[in-house]
Amino acid sequence: MKSLVSVAGGAIMLAASVSGALADKTKVDFWFGNSGDIAKRVQDVCQHFNDSQADYEVVCTSQNGYANALQNTIAAFRANKQPTIVQVFDIGTLDLMLSGAYYPVNKLMAENGYKVDWSNYFPGIRAYYATSKGDMYSMPFNSSTALLYWNQDAFKKIGKDAAPKTWEEAAEDMDALKKAGYDCPLGIDISSDEVWQLMEQFSAIHNQPVATKNNGYDGLDAELVFNKGKFVQYVTDLKKWYDAGLVKLKSKQAGEDYITAFAAGHCQMTLTSVGDHGTITRTAAPDMHWSVAELPVYAGTDRKNSLVGGASLWVLQGKSPTEYKAAAAFLNFIAQPEQALWWSSNTGYIPVTKTGYDFMTKNGFYDKAPYKGREYAIASLTASEPTPITRGLRLGGMPQIRAEVANALQSIFSNQAQVQQALDDAASRGDAVLRRFQATYKGKELP
Repeated sequence: MKSLVSVAGGAIMLAASVSGALADKTKVDFWFGNSGDIAKRVQDVCQHFNDSQADYEVVCTSQNGYANALQNTIAAFRANKQPTIVQVFDIGTLDLMLSGAYYPVNKLMAENGYKVDWSNYFPGIRAYYATSKGDMYSMPFNSSTALLYWNQDAFKKIGKDAAPKTWEEAAEDMDALKKAGYDCPLGIDISSDEVWQLMEQFSAIHNQPVATKNNGYDGLDAELVFNKGKFVQYVTDLKKWYDAGLVKLKSKQAGEDYITAFAAGHCQMTLTSVGDHGTITRTAAPDMHWSVAELPVYAGTDRKNSLVGGASLWVLQGKSPTEYKAAAAFLNFIAQPEQALWWSSNTGYIPVTKTGYDFMTKNGFYDKAPYKGREYAIASLTASEPTPITRGLRLGGMPQIRAEVANALQSIFSNQAQVQQALDDAASRGDAVLRRFQATYKGKELP
């Protein structure tokens, strides 16, 4: 009996010791928007960090969508129940910057003893998330850009061994693919979730503004101008190619989304994020040979850098010094080159720093399948130093503006409206969104 009591007492003491050790860990909440397979990879990142040290525990919770993550965070902040860290998609950057609800990461890292070389971040990525003075208010995390995916087997049948570099060449290739018996030379999606690659990426690489005031960077009184430049020609051509059967609209609502259609060999080209590279690798038809390339430009264009997509991590106000130490440690962890290699290996996202990219190149990441080709995303993002137009967008209500563009494209492709009139109407409705946003933040200046 004495022996049993002794053992029980020891077990209680051990349990109390373990409990005390766990209680000593500083817990912080990290809300993110990714869902599906990427959500699992984010959870892996959190587990890796938690296993790497004994002082902090990051509790990572998916909000099942970027928009949900932002909306839920706003509601939680008002109730004083906000997470310490939140993932906010690229087009939500202005909302956070004007909210005043954040702890700038450049200050967070410096005040917690981390010396960060912010110039190490690729210029196109840094410019999107930095203030006009170059201060980083959030930490780039899952970054991407749009690429052209092309079926090498199909192109071989039309005597081609390279992707088209211009839209004029792409039109010839689509016509040849159609004559070779391929039903869907180019599959695209014109929904509000996907118009970013048709409008924003196209405009950036052609150095065409989406809005005045340098895409909103110079003031909240910006107005939309995507209906006055090369984008009009692009939409006109897409509609012409659609009418000729060279372009097909592919979406879940129509029975097959454009990524699935390409991976199955039903469409021979598509435009999508480098973030989908891993998905296509895993789901491509057996023995199918495919690759990626930078998006085509119109002949005579001086190509500029494409825009960064994805999201960054924001640290919110209202937390304790120990919670901020935990947040800084986590952000420092994910910024390491080794983590960049793991993240890119297990997702389609790209490294956000030059040292991360150099580390991956040194380790042969881009030399062979399944990762070969992803370097085109880096080439696209670094095609030029960011111009006042290609550093990004600083426009409020971008989800609604994208929806207006998508509605315009739907009306154009369904023959309910002419190209120019539909885009003019979309710009007008989008301007109304901008004016409401401007009124909400009346008197505020952009940082």
